[in-house]
Amino acid sequence: MLIDILKIVAGFVLLIGGGQFLVKGAVEITKYFNISKLVVGMTVVAFGTSAPELLVSIQAAFKNSADIALGNVIGSNIANVVLVLGMSIAVLPIFVKKETVKFDWPIMMGLFAMLWLFMWDNVLTRIEGAILFASLIAFVWWEIRYSLKNHVTDEKDEEEKKFSIPIAVLIIIAASAALAYGSDILVEGTKNLALAIGISERVISISVIALGTSLPELAASLTAAIKKESDISVGNIIGSNIFNIASILGITSLLHPIKFNFAEFQNDLIWMTAIGFVLFLSFLPLKKRFVNRYKGIIFVAIYVLYMILLFQK
Repeated sequence: MLIDILKIVAGFVLLIGGGQFLVKGAVEITKYFNISKLVVGMTVVAFGTSAPELLVSIQAAFKNSADIALGNVIGSNIANVVLVLGMSIAVLPIFVKKETVKFDWPIMMGLFAMLWLFMWDNVLTRIEGAILFASLIAFVWWEIRYSLKNHVTDEKDEEEKKFSIPIAVLIIIAASAALAYGSDILVEGTKNLALAIGISERVISISVIALGTSLPELAASLTAAIKKESDISVGNIIGSNIFNIASILGITSLLHPIKFNFAEFQNDLIWMTAIGFVLFLSFLPLKKRFVNRYKGIIFVAIYVLYMILLFQK
C-alpha cells in the first residue's frame, strides 16, 4: 500500500511539473513565430494546462479503468466550481463578465447535457468523442473570433525569448515524457490502492485524482486572489470545465471507447449539473453580476458536503 501511495504522489508531481513545463516550452516556441498572446492562451496554454487530466484519462481508458477516466473529469468539474472558484471568491470577490453569462455558461451546461445523453448507454463511442472534440474546436474558434472582434490586441508586441528553439523542443519532449510516465504510475497506484482499501476507483478518481489534477488551478487562483489580481474570472473556470468534457473525454473516447456503468455515475452527474445551476444563481441579480465572499464560502461548504457523502457510500 505504501508503494502505491508513493506512486500516486510521484504521479502528481510529474503531472503538475510536466504540465507547467509543457506550457513554458510551447509558449517559447510561439514567440519565434509572432503568434498573438490571445491565440496562445486559447490553444497552447489551455491544452497544456489540461494535459495532466488528459493523460490520466487516456491511460485509464487503455487500462480498462473507465471509472478513473470519467471520475477524473466529473470530479475536476465539480472541484473547479465549488472548491477552486469558491476559495478564490472567499479571498477576493469578483465581477462576472456579461459574456460569461450569455455565452460561456450556456455552452458549459449544453456540454453537461450532451454528456448525460452520451453516457446513457454505458459507453462513450468514437463518434461521440468526435462530436465532443468538434464542439471544442467550435468553442475555441468562436472565442478567438469574438475576442479579436471586441478587444484590441497588440500583435506586434515583442516578448523576450528565454530559450532557443532546440532548448524549447527539448523541454517539451521532457515534459511530455513526465506527463506520460506520471499518468501511468498514477493510474496504476490508484487502481491498486482502491483494491487494497476497498474503495471504488470511481470514488478515488472523483476525490483524490480530481483534486490532485486541479491543484495547479487552485494554487494559481489563490495566489492571484491574495495578490488582488483582477484577472480571476468565472469564465476561466467555466472554460476549464468545457475543456475537460470536450477535450479530455472527447480525445480519450476518440482514441479508445470508454465503457462504464452509467448508474454508478448518475449521482455524480446530478451533483455536477446542480452545481452548474448554483453557479448561475450566484450571478444574480444579473444587472450587478457580483459574486461576493459569502457565496464563495457557500461553494466551499457544498464541496465539503459532497466529499462527505461520497465517502459515506
